[in-house]
Amino acid sequence: MNPHSPSVERLYFLDWLRILAFAGLVVYHVGMYYVSWDFHVKSPFAGPGLEPWMKLSEPWRMSLLFMISGAATAYMLKGGPSLTLIRRRSASLLLPLLLGMVLIVPPQSYFQVVQKFGYSGDYFEFLRLYFGRYRGFCSDNQCLILPTWNHLWFLPYLWVYTLLSCSLLAVWPGAIQAASRLLDYTLRGIGLIIIPTLLILAARLAFFERYPSTHALVGDWFNHISYLGMFVCGAAFATSKVLWERLAAARWLALTLALVFWAVLVFERPAKPLEHAVVAIYQWCAIVAAFGFAKTYLNTDSPARRLLTEAVFPVYILHQTILIVASQALLPLKLRPAIEGPLLILITFVVSYAAYLLVSRFKLLRPWFGLKSKRPDIHGPVASA
Repeated sequence: MNPHSPSVERLYFLDWLRILAFAGLVVYHVGMYYVSWDFHVKSPFAGPGLEPWMKLSEPWRMSLLFMISGAATAYMLKGGPSLTLIRRRSASLLLPLLLGMVLIVPPQSYFQVVQKFGYSGDYFEFLRLYFGRYRGFCSDNQCLILPTWNHLWFLPYLWVYTLLSCSLLAVWPGAIQAASRLLDYTLRGIGLIIIPTLLILAARLAFFERYPSTHALVGDWFNHISYLGMFVCGAAFATSKVLWERLAAARWLALTLALVFWAVLVFERPAKPLEHAVVAIYQWCAIVAAFGFAKTYLNTDSPARRLLTEAVFPVYILHQTILIVASQALLPLKLRPAIEGPLLILITFVVSYAAYLLVSRFKLLRPWFGLKSKRPDIHGPVASA
Protein backbone atom coordinates (compact mmCIF):
# COMPACT_ATOMS: atom_id res chain seq x y z
CA MET A 1 0.00 0.00 0.00
CA ASN A 2 1.21 3.51 -0.83
CA PRO A 3 1.99 5.16 2.53
CA HIS A 4 0.91 8.52 1.09
CA SER A 5 -2.54 7.58 -0.17
CA PRO A 6 -5.65 8.30 1.91
CA SER A 7 -6.07 5.53 4.44
CA VAL A 8 -9.21 3.40 4.36
CA GLU A 9 -8.95 3.16 8.14
CA ARG A 10 -11.11 5.73 9.88
CA LEU A 11 -9.17 7.97 12.23
CA TYR A 12 -11.66 8.22 15.07
CA PHE A 13 -9.46 10.60 17.03
CA LEU A 14 -10.10 13.30 14.40
CA ASP A 15 -13.83 13.04 15.10
CA TRP A 16 -13.28 13.28 18.85
CA LEU A 17 -10.89 16.20 18.45
CA ARG A 18 -13.41 17.98 16.22
CA ILE A 19 -16.15 17.43 18.81
CA LEU A 20 -13.93 18.73 21.61
CA ALA A 21 -12.75 21.69 19.52
CA PHE A 22 -16.29 22.86 18.78
CA ALA A 23 -17.31 22.29 22.40
CA GLY A 24 -14.35 24.43 23.40
CA LEU A 25 -15.50 27.06 20.91
CA VAL A 26 -18.84 27.31 22.72
CA VAL A 27 -17.09 27.81 26.06
CA TYR A 28 -14.72 30.32 24.47
CA HIS A 29 -17.60 32.41 23.09
CA VAL A 30 -19.23 32.46 26.52
CA GLY A 31 -15.91 33.74 27.85
CA MET A 32 -15.93 36.49 25.22
CA TYR A 33 -18.98 37.94 26.96
CA TYR A 34 -16.89 38.58 30.10
CA VAL A 35 -13.51 39.80 28.80
CA SER A 36 -12.51 43.25 27.62
CA TRP A 37 -11.99 42.10 24.02
CA ASP A 38 -14.52 43.17 21.40
CA PHE A 39 -17.65 41.01 21.16
CA HIS A 40 -21.21 41.55 19.97
CA VAL A 41 -22.53 42.11 23.50
CA LYS A 42 -20.70 42.54 26.79
CA SER A 43 -21.45 41.69 30.40
CA PRO A 44 -21.66 44.60 32.88
CA PHE A 45 -18.87 42.72 34.71
CA ALA A 46 -16.59 42.44 31.65
CA GLY A 47 -12.90 42.90 32.42
CA PRO A 48 -9.43 41.42 31.93
CA GLY A 49 -9.58 38.79 34.69
CA LEU A 50 -10.49 35.86 32.45
CA GLU A 51 -8.21 36.80 29.56
CA PRO A 52 -5.13 34.72 30.55
CA TRP A 53 -7.31 31.60 30.53
CA MET A 54 -8.89 32.58 27.21
CA LYS A 55 -5.34 32.68 25.84
CA LEU A 56 -5.08 28.95 26.53
CA SER A 57 -6.95 28.37 23.27
CA GLU A 58 -7.26 31.73 21.48
CA PRO A 59 -4.02 31.56 19.43
CA TRP A 60 -4.60 28.08 18.01
CA ARG A 61 -8.22 26.89 18.25
CA MET A 62 -9.29 27.92 14.71
CA SER A 63 -6.03 26.68 13.18
CA LEU A 64 -6.76 23.30 14.75
CA LEU A 65 -10.25 23.24 13.23
CA PHE A 66 -8.94 24.12 9.77
CA MET A 67 -6.31 21.39 10.03
CA ILE A 68 -9.02 18.87 10.97
CA SER A 69 -11.15 20.13 8.08
CA GLY A 70 -8.24 19.72 5.69
CA ALA A 71 -7.82 16.12 6.79
CA ALA A 72 -11.56 15.46 6.37
CA THR A 73 -11.51 17.06 2.91
CA ALA A 74 -8.60 14.85 1.85
CA TYR A 75 -10.69 11.79 2.71
CA MET A 76 -13.61 13.16 0.70
CA LEU A 77 -11.28 13.71 -2.26
CA LYS A 78 -9.56 10.33 -2.16
CA GLY A 79 -11.54 9.32 -5.26
CA GLY A 80 -10.60 12.54 -7.01
CA PRO A 81 -12.52 15.80 -7.47
CA SER A 82 -15.93 15.72 -9.13
CA LEU A 83 -18.86 18.02 -9.75
CA THR A 84 -20.98 15.76 -7.56
CA LEU A 85 -18.62 16.23 -4.62
CA ILE A 86 -18.50 20.01 -5.19
CA ARG A 87 -22.30 20.22 -5.29
CA ARG A 88 -22.62 18.11 -2.15
CA ARG A 89 -19.97 20.08 -0.28
CA SER A 90 -21.43 23.39 -1.44
CA ALA A 91 -24.86 22.39 -0.16
CA SER A 92 -23.48 21.25 3.21
CA LEU A 93 -21.67 24.57 3.75
CA LEU A 94 -23.62 27.24 1.87
CA LEU A 95 -27.17 26.24 2.82
CA PRO A 96 -26.35 26.57 6.57
CA LEU A 97 -24.58 29.85 5.81
CA LEU A 98 -27.68 31.20 4.04
CA LEU A 99 -29.96 30.00 6.82
CA GLY A 100 -27.65 31.54 9.38
CA MET A 101 -27.48 34.96 7.74
CA VAL A 102 -31.26 35.09 7.23
CA LEU A 103 -32.63 33.58 10.46
CA ILE A 104 -29.97 32.75 13.03
CA VAL A 105 -27.50 35.65 13.02
CA PRO A 106 -29.94 38.65 12.98
CA PRO A 107 -30.78 38.40 16.74
CA GLN A 108 -27.04 38.71 17.48
CA SER A 109 -26.82 41.94 15.48
CA TYR A 110 -30.04 43.26 17.01
CA PHE A 111 -28.80 42.94 20.58
CA GLN A 112 -25.43 44.33 19.48
CA VAL A 113 -26.95 47.58 18.15
CA VAL A 114 -29.25 47.86 21.16
CA GLN A 115 -26.34 47.64 23.58
CA LYS A 116 -23.57 49.40 21.66
CA PHE A 117 -25.50 51.99 19.63
CA GLY A 118 -28.56 52.60 21.79
CA TYR A 119 -30.97 51.39 19.10
CA SER A 120 -34.54 51.73 20.38
CA GLY A 121 -36.55 50.14 17.58
CA ASP A 122 -38.10 46.69 17.90
CA TYR A 123 -36.68 43.56 16.31
CA PHE A 124 -38.87 43.65 13.20
CA GLU A 125 -37.94 47.26 12.53
CA PHE A 126 -34.31 46.26 12.86
CA LEU A 127 -34.78 43.47 10.31
CA ARG A 128 -35.67 46.07 7.67
CA LEU A 129 -32.34 47.75 8.36
CA TYR A 130 -30.52 44.41 8.46
CA PHE A 131 -31.75 43.21 5.06
CA GLY A 132 -31.64 46.75 3.67
CA ARG A 133 -27.85 46.80 4.20
CA TYR A 134 -28.05 49.75 6.56
CA ARG A 135 -24.64 51.35 7.24
CA GLY A 136 -25.59 53.81 9.96
CA PHE A 137 -24.33 51.89 13.02
CA CYS A 138 -20.84 53.36 13.20
CA SER A 139 -18.18 54.16 15.79
CA ASP A 140 -14.45 54.90 15.59
CA ASN A 141 -14.74 55.27 11.78
CA GLN A 142 -16.01 51.70 11.48
CA CYS A 143 -19.55 50.71 10.56
CA LEU A 144 -21.38 47.49 11.30
CA ILE A 145 -21.78 45.51 8.08
CA LEU A 146 -25.32 44.26 7.56
CA PRO A 147 -26.32 41.59 6.75
CA THR A 148 -23.49 39.58 8.28
CA TRP A 149 -22.36 36.03 8.93
CA ASN A 150 -20.71 36.67 12.34
CA HIS A 151 -19.49 33.36 13.81
CA LEU A 152 -20.40 31.49 10.61
CA TRP A 153 -17.41 33.00 8.77
CA PHE A 154 -15.77 29.57 9.06
CA LEU A 155 -18.19 28.19 6.44
CA PRO A 156 -17.34 30.41 3.42
CA TYR A 157 -13.63 30.07 4.19
CA LEU A 158 -13.90 26.30 4.27
CA TRP A 159 -15.95 26.31 1.07
CA VAL A 160 -13.35 28.39 -0.78
CA TYR A 161 -10.52 26.18 0.44
CA THR A 162 -12.43 23.10 -0.70
CA LEU A 163 -12.93 24.58 -4.17
CA LEU A 164 -9.24 25.45 -4.36
CA SER A 165 -8.37 21.87 -3.40
CA CYS A 166 -10.66 20.46 -6.08
CA SER A 167 -9.21 22.82 -8.70
CA LEU A 168 -5.64 21.91 -7.78
CA LEU A 169 -6.34 18.18 -7.87
CA ALA A 170 -8.05 18.54 -11.24
CA VAL A 171 -4.76 19.73 -12.78
CA TRP A 172 -2.38 17.90 -10.40
CA PRO A 173 -4.01 14.69 -9.11
CA GLY A 174 -1.00 13.83 -6.94
CA ALA A 175 -0.75 17.19 -5.18
CA ILE A 176 -1.84 15.99 -1.75
CA GLN A 177 0.43 12.96 -1.88
CA ALA A 178 3.32 15.20 -2.94
CA ALA A 179 2.66 17.51 0.01
CA SER A 180 2.48 14.49 2.30
CA ARG A 181 5.86 13.19 1.07
CA LEU A 182 7.39 16.65 1.57
CA LEU A 183 6.15 16.85 5.16
CA ASP A 184 7.19 13.26 5.80
CA TYR A 185 10.73 14.14 4.71
CA THR A 186 11.01 17.50 6.51
CA LEU A 187 9.04 17.05 9.73
CA ARG A 188 11.46 14.67 11.42
CA GLY A 189 12.87 14.92 14.92
CA ILE A 190 13.06 18.48 16.18
CA GLY A 191 12.05 19.65 12.69
CA LEU A 192 8.50 18.65 13.60
CA ILE A 193 8.48 21.59 16.02
CA ILE A 194 10.91 24.05 14.42
CA ILE A 195 9.88 24.11 10.75
CA PRO A 196 6.11 24.79 11.19
CA THR A 197 6.92 27.30 13.94
CA LEU A 198 9.21 29.23 11.60
CA LEU A 199 6.56 29.25 8.87
CA ILE A 200 3.93 30.54 11.31
CA LEU A 201 6.36 33.18 12.52
CA ALA A 202 7.15 34.29 8.97
CA ALA A 203 3.43 34.65 8.21
CA ARG A 204 2.88 36.69 11.36
CA LEU A 205 5.84 38.99 10.66
CA ALA A 206 4.82 39.53 7.03
CA PHE A 207 1.03 39.78 7.26
CA PHE A 208 -0.29 40.16 10.83
CA GLU A 209 0.14 43.92 11.18
CA ARG A 210 -0.50 44.72 7.53
CA TYR A 211 -3.71 42.69 7.20
CA PRO A 212 -5.55 42.55 10.54
CA SER A 213 -8.15 39.83 10.92
CA THR A 214 -11.57 40.76 9.47
CA HIS A 215 -13.30 37.41 8.72
CA ALA A 216 -14.72 39.19 5.66
CA LEU A 217 -13.20 36.62 3.23
CA VAL A 218 -12.08 39.27 0.72
CA GLY A 219 -8.77 40.88 1.67
CA ASP A 220 -8.35 38.87 4.88
CA TRP A 221 -4.87 37.85 3.83
CA PHE A 222 -3.25 37.01 7.15
CA ASN A 223 -6.09 34.65 8.05
CA HIS A 224 -5.98 33.07 4.59
CA ILE A 225 -2.24 32.46 4.83
CA SER A 226 -2.69 30.94 8.29
CA TYR A 227 -5.86 28.92 7.80
CA LEU A 228 -5.24 27.74 4.25
CA GLY A 229 -1.78 26.63 5.37
CA MET A 230 -3.31 24.62 8.21
CA PHE A 231 -5.96 23.22 5.87
CA VAL A 232 -3.27 21.99 3.45
CA CYS A 233 -1.23 20.63 6.36
CA GLY A 234 -4.24 18.64 7.57
CA ALA A 235 -4.83 17.22 4.08
CA ALA A 236 -1.17 16.18 3.81
CA PHE A 237 -1.24 14.55 7.25
CA ALA A 238 -4.38 12.62 6.30
CA THR A 239 -2.49 10.81 3.54
CA SER A 240 0.39 9.75 5.78
CA LYS A 241 0.55 6.97 8.33
CA VAL A 242 3.77 8.17 9.95
CA LEU A 243 3.03 11.86 10.56
CA TRP A 244 0.23 11.21 13.06
CA GLU A 245 2.54 8.86 14.94
CA ARG A 246 5.21 11.55 15.12
CA LEU A 247 2.71 13.96 16.63
CA ALA A 248 1.78 11.33 19.20
CA ALA A 249 5.44 10.72 20.06
CA ALA A 250 6.02 14.47 20.53
CA ARG A 251 2.91 15.12 22.61
CA TRP A 252 4.57 15.58 26.02
CA LEU A 253 7.35 17.80 24.71
CA ALA A 254 4.81 19.85 22.76
CA LEU A 255 2.50 20.18 25.77
CA THR A 256 5.38 21.31 27.98
CA LEU A 257 6.53 23.92 25.47
CA ALA A 258 2.95 25.10 24.92
CA LEU A 259 2.36 25.68 28.62
CA VAL A 260 5.73 27.43 29.06
CA PHE A 261 5.13 29.82 26.17
CA TRP A 262 1.51 30.40 27.20
CA ALA A 263 2.87 31.52 30.56
CA VAL A 264 5.39 33.80 28.84
CA LEU A 265 2.63 35.23 26.66
CA VAL A 266 0.19 36.07 29.46
CA PHE A 267 2.52 36.92 32.33
CA GLU A 268 5.58 38.45 30.65
CA ARG A 269 3.61 40.06 27.79
CA PRO A 270 6.58 40.35 25.42
CA ALA A 271 6.68 43.24 22.96
CA LYS A 272 6.57 42.73 19.20
CA PRO A 273 8.30 41.18 17.31
CA LEU A 274 9.18 38.83 20.20
CA GLU A 275 5.49 38.35 20.87
CA HIS A 276 5.06 36.92 17.37
CA ALA A 277 7.75 34.33 18.09
CA VAL A 278 6.16 33.37 21.40
CA VAL A 279 2.72 33.01 19.80
CA ALA A 280 4.12 30.98 16.89
CA ILE A 281 5.82 28.48 19.21
CA TYR A 282 2.79 28.27 21.48
CA GLN A 283 0.36 27.88 18.58
CA TRP A 284 2.12 25.01 16.85
CA CYS A 285 3.09 23.19 20.05
CA ALA A 286 -0.51 23.33 21.28
CA ILE A 287 -1.70 21.88 17.97
CA VAL A 288 0.90 19.09 18.10
CA ALA A 289 -0.10 18.30 21.68
CA ALA A 290 -3.82 18.26 20.82
CA PHE A 291 -3.37 15.87 17.89
CA GLY A 292 -0.79 13.80 19.74
CA PHE A 293 -2.91 13.16 22.82
CA ALA A 294 -6.03 12.59 20.72
CA LYS A 295 -4.19 10.07 18.54
CA THR A 296 -2.93 8.25 21.64
CA TYR A 297 -6.06 8.17 23.76
CA LEU A 298 -9.11 8.94 21.61
CA ASN A 299 -8.72 6.73 18.54
CA THR A 300 -11.74 4.63 19.50
CA ASP A 301 -15.30 4.32 18.26
CA SER A 302 -18.56 4.41 20.19
CA PRO A 303 -22.24 5.30 19.67
CA ALA A 304 -21.53 8.60 21.47
CA ARG A 305 -18.90 9.50 18.89
CA ARG A 306 -21.26 8.76 16.03
CA LEU A 307 -24.07 10.80 17.52
CA LEU A 308 -21.92 13.76 18.55
CA THR A 309 -20.10 13.81 15.20
CA GLU A 310 -23.42 14.58 13.53
CA ALA A 311 -24.64 16.94 16.27
CA VAL A 312 -21.57 19.15 16.40
CA PHE A 313 -22.27 21.09 13.20
CA PRO A 314 -25.85 22.16 14.05
CA VAL A 315 -24.70 23.06 17.56
CA TYR A 316 -21.98 25.23 16.05
CA ILE A 317 -24.50 26.98 13.79
CA LEU A 318 -26.93 27.73 16.62
CA HIS A 319 -24.79 28.24 19.69
CA GLN A 320 -23.78 31.90 19.46
CA THR A 321 -27.32 33.17 18.94
CA ILE A 322 -28.57 31.08 21.86
CA LEU A 323 -25.70 32.37 24.00
CA ILE A 324 -26.35 36.04 23.17
CA VAL A 325 -30.13 35.83 23.58
CA ALA A 326 -29.72 33.97 26.89
CA SER A 327 -27.17 36.51 28.14
CA GLN A 328 -29.58 39.37 27.51
CA ALA A 329 -32.47 37.49 29.09
CA LEU A 330 -30.39 36.97 32.26
CA LEU A 331 -29.31 40.62 32.54
CA PRO A 332 -32.18 41.70 34.87
CA LEU A 333 -31.09 39.05 37.40
CA LYS A 334 -27.67 40.76 37.79
CA LEU A 335 -25.95 37.44 38.40
CA ARG A 336 -22.23 37.40 39.14
CA PRO A 337 -20.08 35.87 36.36
CA ALA A 338 -19.14 32.90 38.58
CA ILE A 339 -22.81 31.88 38.53
CA GLU A 340 -23.99 33.32 35.24
CA GLY A 341 -21.08 32.03 33.13
CA PRO A 342 -21.57 28.31 33.89
CA LEU A 343 -25.33 28.82 33.54
CA LEU A 344 -24.84 30.33 30.07
CA ILE A 345 -22.63 27.42 29.07
CA LEU A 346 -25.27 24.95 30.25
CA ILE A 347 -28.12 26.80 28.52
CA THR A 348 -26.16 27.09 25.27
CA PHE A 349 -25.27 23.40 25.12
CA VAL A 350 -28.69 22.13 26.20
CA VAL A 351 -30.75 24.35 23.90
CA SER A 352 -28.39 23.86 20.94
CA TYR A 353 -28.44 20.09 21.35
CA ALA A 354 -32.21 20.01 21.84
CA ALA A 355 -32.59 22.05 18.64
CA TYR A 356 -30.35 19.56 16.83
CA LEU A 357 -32.50 16.66 18.01
CA LEU A 358 -35.56 18.47 16.70
CA VAL A 359 -34.29 19.50 13.26
CA SER A 360 -32.57 16.15 12.70
CA ARG A 361 -36.00 14.47 12.61
CA PHE A 362 -37.17 16.43 9.57
CA LYS A 363 -35.72 15.55 6.20
CA LEU A 364 -36.41 18.99 4.74
CA LEU A 365 -34.60 20.76 7.59
CA ARG A 366 -31.52 18.57 7.79
CA PRO A 367 -29.58 20.03 4.80
CA TRP A 368 -30.07 23.56 6.16
CA PHE A 369 -28.12 22.54 9.25
CA GLY A 370 -25.34 20.76 7.38
CA LEU A 371 -26.80 17.29 7.89
CA LYS A 372 -27.20 14.58 5.30
CA SER A 373 -30.78 14.14 4.11
CA LYS A 374 -30.91 10.62 5.49
CA ARG A 375 -30.48 10.14 9.23
CA PRO A 376 -27.50 7.84 9.90
CA ASP A 377 -27.71 4.76 12.05
CA ILE A 378 -25.69 5.59 15.18
CA HIS A 379 -24.40 2.02 15.08
CA GLY A 380 -22.81 2.70 11.68
CA PRO A 381 -20.23 5.22 10.49
CA VAL A 382 -20.92 8.94 10.33
CA ALA A 383 -18.72 11.07 8.07
CA SER A 384 -17.10 14.22 9.43
CA ALA A 385 -18.26 17.51 7.99
